[in-house]
Amino acid sequence: MNDEKQNLDLLDSLIGMASKAGADAADAVFVEGVSLSLGVRLGKQEHLERSEGADIGLRVFVGQRQSIVSSSDTSDDALQELVERAIAMARSVPEDEFTGLADPSQLATEFPDLEICDDEEPATETLNDRAKRAEEAALAVPGITNSEGANASWGFSRMAVAASNGFARARSGSRHSISASVLAGTGTEMERDYDYASTVYGEDLTSPEDIGRSAGEKTIRRLNARKAQTASVPVLYDPRVANSLVGHLASAINGSSVARGTTFLKDKLTEKIFTDAVTIVDDPRLRRGLRSKSFDAEGVATQRREIIKDGVLTTWILDLRSARQLALGTTGHASRGTSSPPSPSTTNLYMQAGSLSPEELMADIKDGLYITELMGMGVNGVTGDYSRGASGFWIENGTLAYPVNEVTIAGNLTDMFAHSTAADDLEFRYGTNAPTLRVDGMTVAGR
Repeated sequence: MNDEKQNLDLLDSLIGMASKAGADAADAVFVEGVSLSLGVRLGKQEHLERSEGADIGLRVFVGQRQSIVSSSDTSDDALQELVERAIAMARSVPEDEFTGLADPSQLATEFPDLEICDDEEPATETLNDRAKRAEEAALAVPGITNSEGANASWGFSRMAVAASNGFARARSGSRHSISASVLAGTGTEMERDYDYASTVYGEDLTSPEDIGRSAGEKTIRRLNARKAQTASVPVLYDPRVANSLVGHLASAINGSSVARGTTFLKDKLTEKIFTDAVTIVDDPRLRRGLRSKSFDAEGVATQRREIIKDGVLTTWILDLRSARQLALGTTGHASRGTSSPPSPSTTNLYMQAGSLSPEELMADIKDGLYITELMGMGVNGVTGDYSRGASGFWIENGTLAYPVNEVTIAGNLTDMFAHSTAADDLEFRYGTNAPTLRVDGMTVAGR
């Protein structure tokens, strides 16, 4: 792999070539990465994969017309062909009044160390040890009958961005992960569950034994599941699925959707859509965050934002183009690949913890549902209508009574947001995080 300076020099040369060929402005992205993954099943190594790749993308502007081309070939001849193709394409597409690079005054100038790259690549033996220990701990849980396997992986990526407005910067990131999935029961009564962890630094990983034990215990709890009765009841979302509701919010306030008018929240800016107790934060500068970055894909500085503050929607998620469409300023949320234009995307998004424990949150529930797994994607972003398959545990008189499956839950996100209460058990395990979340008045369809 090249170092950061080599990648930036390559992009600078490519932008210079585009300018000489007739581009009024240009930007370019170079992405390269390496990944290593090892899996075991029943104590034996099942797969070992290593992959490396690199891609370069060029975006050129001819007036208000833009085009994007990409390639995995960075030879001089290939880059020259890339430039020629990009210029020809740009001259043949319609004008876009909202396209263009950032003004130099908008560009990031400070780049704090966010600790997003672990320089140490783990040895294959280390990954094998992590995976075996996780599976052994899972299989040791009484009642576990089989294993789908355990996996340990590592990845490293480097991204360089440069543009004719003067921006040029690179960043590197890493990811360590471990997972285990096991089964219990027999025949048609068989159940499975899993657990996993992912961190920037290997030293921050949850121990393999804890991951395996958790996977095994979660699986055993699912045995002898029943079907729930159809009713309108309070629903609790386990943290590993509660973050999906925060994700639905992120999609609904994405600047591209707002500009097109294809979101049920398009008229809700500055209005209260959650209760006073709910605050949702996007923090791209979270140290060792899985999606941390000091600048976005357009070179704009990132900053921590309270997307929802005391229940009120304070901002859209914007890149330059969607911000111009809405006559607003970018929020520094642009992301992109090598073959597509920038688009808005959140970073480390999370709902702040509430004041009640999960047990206190369900203490007054006579009948309800605690969800641990969701299936399907039955969410209408235009209307907010929500319907998904689910499994978990039935709540009776404030406690988890028995496992349930083959359940459908339904509601509307407008009502669900307005009737959400957060517990105090927030942990940062994913790119989007939430504590246990209670949503009152949902429809549960069972038998």
